[in-house]
Amino acid sequence: MIKIVKKKINMSDELKAKIKWSCNFSKQKYEIYEGCLRIVEHTNLAYVEPHKVIIGGKLYLFFNDQKHFYIGNLKNKIPLSELSEYIARH
Repeated sequence: MIKIVKKKINMSDELKAKIKWSCNFSKQKYEIYEGCLRIVEHTNLAYVEPHKVIIGGKLYLFFNDQKHFYIGNLKNKIPLSELSEYIARH
């Protein structure tokens, strides 16, 4: 039987501060769901689930220590420096 172990990954304080500042600047409410590491036991398979943030009804995906964030899925990559501008436009 396959067993998947799930370990919570805490969002970095720096990333939380950037998200909070951007949302407050744009007067948007947000919800943070921290990501996790999923490991298939007795294999070398692992998956890092991103941190999910709902801002204005849209799904934003973040990884710790990355300079980009994603909208909806991992195909729409945007520089983290443009987060507040992106939130304000959408």
